Amino acid sequence: MTKRKYIATKLAVAMAATVALGACSMAPTYKTPDAPVAEQYQPQSGPWTPAQPADQLPREGWWKLYGDDRLNGLEDQLIAHNADLAAALASYRQSRDVLTQVRADLFPQVSAGAGATRNRQSLNSPLHGATSPEYYNLYSAQVQASYEVDLWGRVRDNVAAGRAEVQASAADLASTRLSLEATLADTYLQLLGEDRQIDLLQSTVDAYQRALQLTTTLHAGGAVSGLDVDRAQTQLSSTKSQLSQAKAQRDVLQHAIAVLVGQSASSFTIEAKTDLPALPTIPVGVPSTLLQRRPDIAAAERRTAEANAQIGVARSAFFPSLTLSAAGGLSSGAWGNLLNAPSQMWALGPSLLLDVFDGGRRRGKVAQAHAAFDEASAQYRGTVLSAFQQVEDNQSLINNFGNALVDQNDATNAADKTLRLSTALYKQGANSYLDVVTAQVDALNAHLSLLALQTNQLRASVQLVRALGGGWSGDEIAPRQLAADAKAQGLK
Repeated sequence: MTKRKYIATKLAVAMAATVALGACSMAPTYKTPDAPVAEQYQPQSGPWTPAQPADQLPREGWWKLYGDDRLNGLEDQLIAHNADLAAALASYRQSRDVLTQVRADLFPQVSAGAGATRNRQSLNSPLHGATSPEYYNLYSAQVQASYEVDLWGRVRDNVAAGRAEVQASAADLASTRLSLEATLADTYLQLLGEDRQIDLLQSTVDAYQRALQLTTTLHAGGAVSGLDVDRAQTQLSSTKSQLSQAKAQRDVLQHAIAVLVGQSASSFTIEAKTDLPALPTIPVGVPSTLLQRRPDIAAAERRTAEANAQIGVARSAFFPSLTLSAAGGLSSGAWGNLLNAPSQMWALGPSLLLDVFDGGRRRGKVAQAHAAFDEASAQYRGTVLSAFQQVEDNQSLINNFGNALVDQNDATNAADKTLRLSTALYKQGANSYLDVVTAQVDALNAHLSLLALQTNQLRASVQLVRALGGGWSGDEIAPRQLAADAKAQGLK
């Protein structure tokens, strides 16, 4: 065995042994931060059921619970064309690309180069001799390789942090999508409520128009005073104003839906529809499942894991870094001799680097990493608590809106009956038109309140679905699932 081969073999063995030693990590053992989780939600009656493991919200298309084909089509358009969702996807792709860059440090870095130069040597150089040429050519070709041995886990902790950030970014993407889907469903239900309100107000305007004609006829015959005509006109004009305001609000909601589905508000229209969907039955489950069903909770937990890994990166700076390098190639002053054996050159050897004094910079970075972990942990606990609050809030809203609807429906029926009786008595001259106006106001307000309760209860059901995480599951940020999703989306 030649001396060169012997040295190369020894270096390869040393590199393998050193790589084997690089198995430690300076990061603390990670544990998901504690957060208060109740055994069950507060007992309430409502349109939901305790969910079993196989009885969850649909993973895709949770909005189909409302049985509205037009809403289904709008949600599909949102997924395909929404600008905010496209931006969130691009952000996720960036996090994947950053991880690719970080992972590169796990492997040796190899470079190759070649050069040809014409040189002039200084005659006053201490290395210049009488036989040394003043002008000469230099041709070279070489390959260099270097590898940082990850003795203290700095590279692996960086990769772990990058992987956690990719998972957090994937959860952010899911959270953005869920938020946009819920916003669209909520806005659409508001639009249906406005359509129904417009229909109610239009019917009321027609009725008040007939009432005005009646009072005008009675006044012409001397049966009533002009005061009744003025009251009828006031009631009609006031209701027309409400109708115009409702139409304006509908236009605003329609424009908002256009932006959500990626279309221009100037060319987007939705035909009026006065039927509200039935309130769906929503599987709620138990509080502990919420930790795996909310993408924002998953994102907060992954960023806590990322912060934990960064502690290891900061700690590793207190230890020396070991780099193995090798270079080999050819160098000659004549092109024709470049490939000859005497033109060969090589260099092998390790290098060790340790910061001896830095004025406390490394201690500051470690303290900063610990503080970042504490911040991420607190944000995780806050996200969990907010999630439970949102579920309880919307369950309470749906339940109490349901109770209110029963009473409001009775109030509406009573107001309609009062209006019919007051109008009949007025036609017979048994009471004043002021009683009719009062009954009209009460009846209209009762119908508007009933409609508002129905719409708000449906909107609360959308927010409950959103609070439960929609059809999302924590399994979607598992590495294998992320790889499958990336392949399906054409990502590398």
